[in-house]
Amino acid sequence: MLRLLLLVLAVLLLLLQVRLWVSPGGMREVERLREAIAIQAEDNRRRQERNERLAAEVEDLRSGGPALEERAREELGLVGEDEVFFQVFEDGSAETPP
Repeated sequence: MLRLLLLVLAVLLLLLQVRLWVSPGGMREVERLREAIAIQAEDNRRRQERNERLAAEVEDLRSGGPALEERAREELGLVGEDEVFFQVFEDGSAETPP
């Protein structure tokens, strides 16, 4: 009787181990989810750093000053008062203005 009980318990233990390691929702799935969480956490960290840089840039632009002037010069090609604009062509393919 005791041997039968031990055999039944051993079979149940074996079935539980198989279910733990092989079945959906088992240890494989847990490990896959842990890896996905680590990847997402790294992505979130990079995006948070980018957001902080953009927020600092927005604050610089709102406060005016050098950041705003630099952005206007680079993106819009604006020049300040009493400044002369020169355009230099490095490769010799200068086009004459119309």
